[in-house]
Amino acid sequence: MTEPAAPQQKAIDSVAVVIVTYDSAPVLDTCLRALKAQSRRADVIVIVDNDSPDAAYLERVPQDARHRVIRNMHNEGYAGANNTGYALVRYCRYVLFLNPDAFPAPGLLEQAVQLMGDPEARDVGCLTGTLLGFDPEHQQPTGLIDSTGIFQSRLGRWRDRGRGERWIPDATGLVAQDIPAACGALMFCRTEALEDAALAPGEIFDSRFFMYKEDIELSLRLRRHGWRLRYAPELLCYHCRGWQHRQSASYRARYLSARNELRVCAHNRLRGFTYSVLKYLFVLLVERWLYRSQAHIGGGARRRKQAGSRVP
Repeated sequence: MTEPAAPQQKAIDSVAVVIVTYDSAPVLDTCLRALKAQSRRADVIVIVDNDSPDAAYLERVPQDARHRVIRNMHNEGYAGANNTGYALVRYCRYVLFLNPDAFPAPGLLEQAVQLMGDPEARDVGCLTGTLLGFDPEHQQPTGLIDSTGIFQSRLGRWRDRGRGERWIPDATGLVAQDIPAACGALMFCRTEALEDAALAPGEIFDSRFFMYKEDIELSLRLRRHGWRLRYAPELLCYHCRGWQHRQSASYRARYLSARNELRVCAHNRLRGFTYSVLKYLFVLLVERWLYRSQAHIGGGARRRKQAGSRVP
């Protein structure tokens, strides 16, 4: 395991937060308020915006030494933008990769630092916690679990454990344990582990993934380098999640998810190969045909409406 090539002037338990935004106006303020309410504040918060069409909401980010905003000239994707943010904070001992629609409970950072500082956690490269559903429209929790880690079924499907189940505080089923992969909405990482598993200097996430499944790929890579991924149930964080059901996702989102799942499969000794191939073919052939058919029907309806509105 290698030591991170970084300055040593920061406190031994310094913590950075990296947030990637794109049209995140409805949620970013709530995310930053949650970070401000932490019992142990982050030393630096880097916000990397992926060329939002209207980035005026970034003007509301506090203008102080603790916050830094990077505005990309083009959309680098979730993976590439996180790498851009990480490059600025790799001198910190810990880095929290946090979605803008994820709102940590007040004690999360303090608890995470304490857990990582335990001598028995010396080989833990990444911590995640209990992600709970949040309704941004009504600004309230859904009462349902969003994720307690990512697991792979026997057929090879990757899925957030517990998603959609009713959350019961102090439930006996939620126990601290090592997990196969962590949800990218909340990854509290040891910089030493990230540097050790990096694809290249500064290439923490595989930028070829753009978005979707990049958190699983990084999780598997950390484990291959001998680092453990740990689920800590006491680390609570509310998560809105961009799309709740597959039917509500765009075709491009479905395609990227299926394509990247094949890439993960290739990095995971082909486990789940059959499922991943069938999913990819279904998206590429069936869902693309349905998407084009719906677009054609929608376009025809618009043309007929326009024609009917013309004055003879």
